[in-house]
Amino acid sequence: MHPMVKPALRRGWRDLDTVQFGMAPAHAVTLGPMDRATTGFLDLLNGTRGMVLLRAEGRRMGLPDGRVDALVERLAGAGLLDDAKGGGPAADDLRGRRQALDRLRPDLASLSLTTREPGDAIARLAARRSLRVQVRGAGRVGGVLASLLAGAGVGEVDVRDGGKVEPWDVAPGGLPAEAVGERRDQAACRAVRRAAPDRPPRRGTRPRPEAADPGHSLVILAPRDDVAVHTPCPSTAASLISSGTPHLYAGVAEGTGVVGPFVLPGETGCAGCLHEGRTDRDPTWPRLVAQWRSGRPRQVRPCDLTLATAVAGLAAAHALAFLDGHRPSSAGARWEVSVPGLQWHARPVPGHPACSCGAAERVTEEAEGEHASETGGRHETMAGQRPSTELCRKAGAARPAGTWRAHV
Repeated sequence: MHPMVKPALRRGWRDLDTVQFGMAPAHAVTLGPMDRATTGFLDLLNGTRGMVLLRAEGRRMGLPDGRVDALVERLAGAGLLDDAKGGGPAADDLRGRRQALDRLRPDLASLSLTTREPGDAIARLAARRSLRVQVRGAGRVGGVLASLLAGAGVGEVDVRDGGKVEPWDVAPGGLPAEAVGERRDQAACRAVRRAAPDRPPRRGTRPRPEAADPGHSLVILAPRDDVAVHTPCPSTAASLISSGTPHLYAGVAEGTGVVGPFVLPGETGCAGCLHEGRTDRDPTWPRLVAQWRSGRPRQVRPCDLTLATAVAGLAAAHALAFLDGHRPSSAGARWEVSVPGLQWHARPVPGHPACSCGAAERVTEEAEGEHASETGGRHETMAGQRPSTELCRKAGAARPAGTWRAHV
């Protein structure tokens, strides 16, 4: 191990013996009391020395025996320490790609804020290179979203869409103006390649035609049709539900941007649950949807450029949070924002009993388990559960219940 105080956190002294790491409350940590000798030793934790050399430096500075190990353990326990040589073989391979790593250093620094174990940040960044994500839709939202994922280090970003690029599909960071008239999927794939820091790692062998498709870690549905954004058709994601593939909806409908729901099949509400819930609240909903879908399409649908870019950015952030092992706040909810106020708010999408996805049954089982725990069965009913607010798991941990495909 080559310990390194996370450089992403700025350091400041609250008083003579209390140091604060980080400025923003979300990740700031204070540590104290710190004597003068220990304070000077902090500067040596920069990733250039292993523990043997650090212990020798500590003795030279007059630190008592065991103080160096205790300090390193304390910093690691507080989530303030990284390992300049950690992360495993995939991380070592990424370090060897200097140009690509330089492109990704801001992302690496950000990941260090959300990981606690030394070496985890670069391990997760390296793991992105082996992931496969599909984006369905190459308009103003889908094109930018796909490029963002590729630029953040996702190894394979496949974009699917039909037709040719129109002038109103062009967006900074997405499809360029020179792509007008070309096939949308091909133009989007070129944009993805331009955004990627390097080529994804080669797969060992090309799968045989009869071999099973390993599937995608995540599918993002970003349709150009505003009706499909506002009221996504459940049949569109039927194969994703049946295969257990996580998927996320994103797009712009008139002057409203939408991110979510993020669907973990069998666990969180899906497009079918959304439709059934709306029908319960408004019996005329199916009639309206039928009219919107059958109406003559307008040539150019409203899609404010800045709104589309904001939606693409938030959707990419939620996608990366999931790919890195966390549960995004769009799981079972839709985040919406409308012009001109631009205030984001979340609308829950609970599992519906009339939907065949199984999310409602999962909620019922959890409720029954919670009830059983109150009557003396707590240990039995909670043994296989995990906190509802966190999806992050250590390697080798048991996979949580549900039918969605594992993303790593």
